[in-house]
Amino acid sequence: MMLKPIDTSRPHPARMYDYYLGGKDSYPVDEEAAEQVISFLPAIRIAARTNRSFMNRAARLLADRGVTQFLDIGTGIPTEPNLHQVVQAVNPESRVVYVDNDPVVLRHAEALLRSAREGATKYIEADVREPEKIIEGAKEILNFKEPVALSLVAILHFVSDEYGPYELVNDLLAPLSSGSFLMLSHVTGDFDAVGWAKAVEIYRKSGVPAQVRSREEVAQFFTGLDLLEPGVQIVTDWHPEPGLEFADEQVPLYVGVARKP
Repeated sequence: MMLKPIDTSRPHPARMYDYYLGGKDSYPVDEEAAEQVISFLPAIRIAARTNRSFMNRAARLLADRGVTQFLDIGTGIPTEPNLHQVVQAVNPESRVVYVDNDPVVLRHAEALLRSAREGATKYIEADVREPEKIIEGAKEILNFKEPVALSLVAILHFVSDEYGPYELVNDLLAPLSSGSFLMLSHVTGDFDAVGWAKAVEIYRKSGVPAQVRSREEVAQFFTGLDLLEPGVQIVTDWHPEPGLEFADEQVPLYVGVARKP
């Protein structure tokens, strides 16, 4: 695969997210933008960590329910445990397709995203706004006649309304069989509208079409699906792990998992 050159002239959300998590795979331009966001939204570090924890809990829950195929869009820079490690620990035959549009992510994916011998992983370089390309590539290792878990974790807040995010989710779900799942997380400005307006401005200045959404707007992504309990919730209230403690401040992240009838 011919890799695109890494653009270090502007921040990239995957590298900024890695910085929030305390990773080392960012560039000065990413770190400068991330520090601006942190300066008025210090909870974003907590949101990043709790988001990773949600992804792991949701993936494990679905794997425990017998789902063995996962399509993860907006993968980000690999941070252990990765999704395939979580689900292949439940069933080594699980198959996972990762999708992201940052060449840095691809370089790490090639080196680190190693499947269990019985299963398979694949990486697709694509934008979430390219559903046809994603579906076509995913079909190389996923059987769309069987249930697939579509993971849209911390990605749709980078798809502003002018790009039709609800239609986009429908396009991604449409080819999936009955019994498939959507697992989703999304930042919100419900608890700090001013701070998140500033954050959105930083992302948009770097060319990223960011947009935060309310609980009702996040719930709309699950229209026509059967939400698993406890529905759309703040991340810390969705199947919290025993003994896992969070800061007293509200984590600005809504999450949910739903089944396609």
